[in-house]
Amino acid sequence: MRALLKGLLIIGAMLLAQAATAQQESVGRQLAALPWQTAPGEGTIGSVARISLEGGLRFLDESASSRFLELNGNPPRRGNWVLTPAAVTWFAVFSFEQIGYVRDDEHLDANELLRALQQGDSRANAERQRLGMPTLRTDGWAVEPRYDPETRRLEWATRLVDDRGDATINYSIRLLGRGGVMTAILVSDPQHLTEDMREFRVALRGFDYQQGERYAEYRQGDRIAEYGLAGLILGGAAVAGAGFLKSFGKVIGLGVLAAGAAVFAFFKRFFVKDGSNPPGR
Repeated sequence: MRALLKGLLIIGAMLLAQAATAQQESVGRQLAALPWQTAPGEGTIGSVARISLEGGLRFLDESASSRFLELNGNPPRRGNWVLTPAAVTWFAVFSFEQIGYVRDDEHLDANELLRALQQGDSRANAERQRLGMPTLRTDGWAVEPRYDPETRRLEWATRLVDDRGDATINYSIRLLGRGGVMTAILVSDPQHLTEDMREFRVALRGFDYQQGERYAEYRQGDRIAEYGLAGLILGGAAVAGAGFLKSFGKVIGLGVLAAGAAVFAFFKRFFVKDGSNPPGR
């Protein structure tokens, strides 16, 4: 009897594994069939920005990006554009918030910001539980917040841990523009974060706002955002479901079977209020 039960368990495990593999391969085929834009050329991010597609980078328009996120286990959403290398070892999601011109003369206190983010975990997890998603907690900084006044780039990375103890990294960048802020979020795992950040930063060399939308092109009378740099970081803490996981498995990456490649389940958006304060410069 014991031998029979053991045999049934083995058969059941094999069937489950086969079903999982078939499902992953189906998702991979659908990912490969999306209308990927490749070099030579550039991806257009709404009407405000563009990014060059070099070094094997691939890009999806708004509609295809929504499908990409859905295939990776996230709600389909509009207003997002996906960038990824051909092997899909990481991907980034771009979105633009037309909140106005953000003043960049604010000091950032990493410890205080982390405490504020952690306080938002309970609200986010209530929404995740409602959607049947695993809970997440903000474990700490993988990269402390920092702002480069030369590139007008704000960046940070949070380490998120799910209810099984698995960790993921959400690496966030805010690119300041004249009329708002471009969000660019890279999802990576702790083991490959340094390499993936390096690749993503190289990719961002090809990013630029359209003529008239650059931060330096501010004109008197333009709308001014109510929040500064800290508000951009904390904006996501007030949004339910702000942290998202990644999943691992066999996927067909753009037509090539990539055994063990990571397909990241991710979606994150930050919301901030509009304002009309004059720029501090």
